[in-house]
Formats: sequence, structure tokens, C-alpha cells
Amino acid sequence: MLKQKASPESVLLQEKEQESIAQLAQILSRESAQPKLVTSNGEEIILPESVCNILRQAVQAMASEQAVSIVRHNRELTTQQAANILNVSRPFLVKLLDEGAIPCIKVGSHRRIQLKDLIIYKEQRKVKRRQGLKELTQFLQEEGFYEAGIQDITQD
Repeated sequence: MLKQKASPESVLLQEKEQESIAQLAQILSRESAQPKLVTSNGEEIILPESVCNILRQAVQAMASEQAVSIVRHNRELTTQQAANILNVSRPFLVKLLDEGAIPCIKVGSHRRIQLKDLIIYKEQRKVKRRQGLKELTQFLQEEGFYEAGIQDITQD
């Protein structure tokens, strides 16, 4: 049985596992039914969608020969942890908190941010950025600065 370590570790694909990982990546990308885990004694467990999403992402990265790390987060984050997740400076995050862009609670003189609130903000920011890019692209097309045939940068 594997022991769980307290700190996150990157997992690199071993050469002998490449074929299995490639097969698994293909199955997970085309599988419409919910995958299940079969234990050594034959017990079957249907994997929750959240676990399937993480598994798909990890396997796709490993199949692309990227290292994979899983980092656990507390449900309540410090301002520095939240800033790291958003990839912004701590002072900028504090400004967002002061403006009310992200809800927070105070523990003594320290602010704490709920992970779910941070994820909601991050998704809203992503939507706003995509909308802004879409509007900019439309403006450039209308003004003739955007050549026909160039792929729209707002598409995934």
C-alpha cells in the first residue's frame, strides 16, 4: 500500500509505462460512460465526475510527457496562498479584497479567503477576459486590422 506524503511531489512518466498511459489517455478521451475502478477482490466503484476530471487531466499531461503534481489546498486560504493561485501579487489581492471583488473573512487582523470564492472569482475573470478579447477582435475586424483567415484568438 502507498503511503501518502504531506508535501506534493511531481510524478514523471516512466518509460515502461508510456504505452499504458497512452492507451488510458485514449480511453478517457473517448469514453462517454463514467469510468469505474475494480478492486482486486472484484468490487466495482464508479468514479465521481470530479475524480474523472482530475484523472483525465493528469493522464493527458503524462501522455504528453509532462510532469504532474497535485497540490492540496485548505478550504480557507491566506492572502498569500490566494495570490499564488491567481498568479498575482499579495498587495494586488488585498486591493481586490478591500474593493469587495472577492469575499473574505477576518481572523483577528488576518484575512482568509474561501477557496470556493476564489475559484468563482477566477472563473468570472476568465469569462470577462474572453468577452474582452472577443469584442476587441470584432472591433479590429470592423476596422480592417484583422485579416480574414487568422484564427479567432478567443476560441479554445
